[in-house]
Amino acid sequence: MPEVTIERAVEWYDTDAAGHQHHSVILRWAEAAEAELLRRHGVAWLFGRTPRVRHEVDYRSRLWFGEVAKTRFWVESVGRTSLTFAFEVHGRNGMAASGSVVVVHAEPDQGKATPWPAEVVEALGSSNAGGES
Repeated sequence: MPEVTIERAVEWYDTDAAGHQHHSVILRWAEAAEAELLRRHGVAWLFGRTPRVRHEVDYRSRLWFGEVAKTRFWVESVGRTSLTFAFEVHGRNGMAASGSVVVVHAEPDQGKATPWPAEVVEALGSSNAGGES
């Protein structure tokens, strides 16, 4: 299944009052990695058509200002209308966070999720290991 790894330094605005990464930066980096993955696989036109329906993050260690973090992001499974991405964020002390994001395909003129176009299934994989719809 497709995957990508990006690197980001923890910036001052990425931290909270305790001095380590704010919880939201992990999802921001996951979304940056998602954007890179979609661009690399020729389906960046999906932006605006993939609302999030679920995300889950397990925080394991802290990342500090100036530290470089690597976000590994991959397609875990592709269903008929949904897609599950998984990710891991690693810092100098190992894994800082892991999680998943579930998106659905929804054309702007439709009121509900719609099947993935064949082009997306071909680009991102047709595994239905997660059994999702």
